[in-house]
Amino acid sequence: MSIPLLDLKAQYLSIKEEIDQAVLAVLDSSKFIFGPEMKRFEEEMALYCGTKHAIAVGNGTDALVIALKACGIAPGDEVITSPFTFFASAEAIAQVGATPVFVDVDPRTLNMDEAKLEEKITPRTKGIIPVHIFGQMADMDPILALAQKHQLKVIEDAAQAIGAEYKGHKAGTLGDAGTFSFFPTKNLGGYGDGGMIVTNDDALAEEARMLRFHGCQTKYYHDEIGYNSRLDELQAAILRVKFRYIDQWNQTRAEKAAVYHQLLAPLADTHQVILPFTDGENKHVFHLYVVRTAQREKLMAALTERGVANAVYYPVPLHLQKALAYLGYQAGDFPIAEEACEQALAIPCYPELTQEQQEEIAVILLKMLG
Repeated sequence: MSIPLLDLKAQYLSIKEEIDQAVLAVLDSSKFIFGPEMKRFEEEMALYCGTKHAIAVGNGTDALVIALKACGIAPGDEVITSPFTFFASAEAIAQVGATPVFVDVDPRTLNMDEAKLEEKITPRTKGIIPVHIFGQMADMDPILALAQKHQLKVIEDAAQAIGAEYKGHKAGTLGDAGTFSFFPTKNLGGYGDGGMIVTNDDALAEEARMLRFHGCQTKYYHDEIGYNSRLDELQAAILRVKFRYIDQWNQTRAEKAAVYHQLLAPLADTHQVILPFTDGENKHVFHLYVVRTAQREKLMAALTERGVANAVYYPVPLHLQKALAYLGYQAGDFPIAEEACEQALAIPCYPELTQEQQEEIAVILLKMLG
């Protein structure tokens, strides 16, 4: 038995003809940067999300950096985010000269705990980055209410959550801006890097478009210092093909998660494993299926021995990362996030995974932890 954490080869083969045609069409056009494929993808993304604007950029981290800059976040400002996420969520804040401030996560969803948010707001706070972790949106209503109360910008980090919903609203559409990543392993992944910013704010969109292209609106006329962050035509063409399937793939991921929930229920009942929790007001797209157990190392060894890929998300919370030591946080500052980092383990969950494979994986967990 050999089961990958994600089978990109199987996904490619399922749409090979469409992908190959799209790539060849770009090669034939010889338009590789700022071409029609990128523009059409932006239009399709805006329509899908229900926003006025979608601005394609080079990757998900650039999407965060540019969105922060376009929102006016500057040196001396503070931006609140989660300590339980990929490094880019805090890195982007630091890249624009602002200070990352962390708030612990909800023990069920592992998203930002909105009940602990207001106590982190200071006169220097200018923004909030809620991270929709593993494909489920954070509890946005109280976050948005606090942002309005304190006049803060909200940038949704939806890198893992394309197609996810909160009370009928798609990820990325409730804040001042939303950002997405098209890294190959994402639910909508390219064959290289890519990112997107969505917004309903005309001025923010104009600024983001200028920032992604060296700070200029007209070529060779630079109004400010910007970035070189563009989604190339090959990636846009590939993503446009895969975009046709995103809702279908997300639904299949949710169905795979439901199978796991059923198969692993005995472990949840005896509290040997914490299974992913879905808020009833959310549509979870299961970018990752992450279980939590105090016996993680034992489980990892058993899965690996049987050829089942698995991965730790995330081994070190952001407040304890060496690169952010200057912030002065200590172990124990965010106990829920720290415990999650000690217990969380992703097991295979993707559209091409078969029920037979899921049953084989479940047997390993039941045998080791039951």
